Amino acid sequence: MNYGSRHWYADIDDADDPQPDDPFWFVDNCRTQTQALESGCAELRLMAGRLVRGDHLDRVLEVTGVPV
Repeated sequence: MNYGSRHWYADIDDADDPQPDDPFWFVDNCRTQTQALESGCAELRLMAGRLVRGDHLDRVLEVTGVPV
């Protein structure tokens, strides 16, 4: 989680390539740090479930929010 121009954002990075421009997941414009943390934790739970099923994790392009 980070604080930008009067809003919070959260991202989940790749452990092998922890660059902020290439996250697995990204959310912006959270009103509070708590909202950013809750959003990130919810997404981690979903990712964990997909990994258990053997699903492929798609990256999300930071600018557009579109899976790549």
